[in-house]
Amino acid sequence: QVQLVESGGGLVQAGGSLKLSCAASGIGFSINTMGWYRQAPGKQRELVATISNGGRTNYADSVKGRFTISRDNTKNTVDLQLNSLEPEDTAVYYCHARYYSSNWYNYWGQGTQVTVSS
Repeated sequence: QVQLVESGGGLVQAGGSLKLSCAASGIGFSINTMGWYRQAPGKQRELVATISNGGRTNYADSVKGRFTISRDNTKNTVDLQLNSLEPEDTAVYYCHARYYSSNWYNYWGQGTQVTVSS
């Protein structure tokens, strides 16, 4: 059974930092892409950052220069370092994993709340 388990969310003041972590288990294949998405109240889920198994990264314009994504392919983990947080970053952050095995498979974590106070 595939599981993605996130940790590291919380409440922080504007300008502060947090680190989110996600561990994937139950996947017996190389994960092509891992990433983080977020959903604020009343808004659609949006991409925050992704990283390929080769280390290529992609960031939303709103977080470039403030957030850093990294992964450990041997452990199937992905981290997101959030710096210079702004109240607009408040959302539920979801871990995502995508891999190919005859078909493409997508999995999501349960989400972790990040709240930034002004």
